[in-house]
Amino acid sequence: MQSQKSYNETQTVYLIPTPIGNLEDITLRSINTLKMVDIIFSEDTRETSLLLKNLNIHKPLISSHNFNELNNINKLLNYLADGKNIGIVTDRGTPIISDPGYELVKAAIQNNYNVVGLPGPTAFVPALITSGIAPQPFLFYGFLNNKSNRRKKELEKLKEYPFTIIFYESPHRIEKTLNDILEIMGNRQISISREISKKYEEIYRGSIKEVIKQINLKGEMVLVLEGHKSSNDSFSCSIEEHLRKYLDEGLDSKEAIKKVAKERNIAKNEVYQIYHRGEK
Repeated sequence: MQSQKSYNETQTVYLIPTPIGNLEDITLRSINTLKMVDIIFSEDTRETSLLLKNLNIHKPLISSHNFNELNNINKLLNYLADGKNIGIVTDRGTPIISDPGYELVKAAIQNNYNVVGLPGPTAFVPALITSGIAPQPFLFYGFLNNKSNRRKKELEKLKEYPFTIIFYESPHRIEKTLNDILEIMGNRQISISREISKKYEEIYRGSIKEVIKQINLKGEMVLVLEGHKSSNDSFSCSIEEHLRKYLDEGLDSKEAIKKVAKERNIAKNEVYQIYHRGEK
């Protein structure tokens, strides 16, 4: 058991969110904290240097990324023991959210130093609230494995998950990832946001098949995927109305029956009988 009083003069590690695109998204508190800390551990010192220069802030930077974070733990603890306050930033967004910082934070906590997380920019929140997909409950998953066979195994485990799922993905893998999701999870509703907060921000909404045809393969992307719908889920329309929706969209009866059965997780024969009753 450990209790932390965050503002009790104990040396502190501050997790400082930085803009994910638009530089105006940084908070006043983040700016003031960057000015206050003694040293900044940075995922990408080039990116952080540009940000600090824009803010007219001058601080020592220590490179700390996925490949050297464990080696930086003693350095962090030594600075804290010397009475220094530490800032942790990533190249953009909130530290630890699919970014480095966790190992440093864990070490600071284990050694009874304070850890304070500042509110601020993170890509999945604007993607979720603009998606048009149920906002809660949701699972933030982050990046799937970059190898298709492992990615498919991850998706199999998530296949029956009933709530909204959020993934991050890079532009060079997005098509393969969408096709794997389509194969494993079916043609669900999805929203994909790219270039969030930047001039060329775009949001694609629709079924996976529809989005694959339209998506611009540039920029980091956030995928918001609807959860699995079981037979216990309530639908706002009857099976007849569900069928009519897809028939009106141009699907033939066979495809419409198959789609409704899959979405409602019921036997195709049950939908088939309802369809033919309506045709009589």
